[in-house]
Amino acid sequence: MEKEQKARITIALIAANVIVFIILMILGKTEDTMFILEHGAMYEPYLIQGHEYYRLVTSMFLHFGINHLMNNMVMLGALGWNLEIETGKVRFLLIYILSGIGGNICSLLVNEYKGIAVVSAGASGAVFGLMGALVCAAIQRHGSVGRLNKRGLIFMIVLSLYLGMTGGGVDNAAHIGGLICGFLIQAILGALW
Repeated sequence: MEKEQKARITIALIAANVIVFIILMILGKTEDTMFILEHGAMYEPYLIQGHEYYRLVTSMFLHFGINHLMNNMVMLGALGWNLEIETGKVRFLLIYILSGIGGNICSLLVNEYKGIAVVSAGASGAVFGLMGALVCAAIQRHGSVGRLNKRGLIFMIVLSLYLGMTGGGVDNAAHIGGLICGFLIQAILGALW
């Protein structure tokens, strides 16, 4: 029962993502890129030229279909449960949100460099941030965090990045950006807290 209370932010984030998805599913088609764009997805022209900076955050709560949502929520539940118990609610929420924003900025910069404008959405940048933070926490604690050990986390990261690079329609820049942000944020917060 005590662990359930300690993972309240993880549960709240999962609930928020699912509620947003259900609302959007009622309003339209979540697999429709234009529909998701209208509701806050990342898109460089809207973000930069249109000054719609809120998209750095809103896009983290939007998903292209049920499979996209479920993949991210399963990972959020598994990783978030362990990290939130280890770091506490405030630090966990900071890692999640800042990693998601960092992943989106990384995606934006990579796409800008490539000269393309891509519509992107999903919690995966933030989820990869949790992976990065867990690896950092495992290093800080000499081996493991909760039920997760450093070797297993690194294997999960490599596998997730590989699947992202071999699959279509995946924003790998957001994944890598989120991963790096999560690691660095945990390193900084771990030193300060």
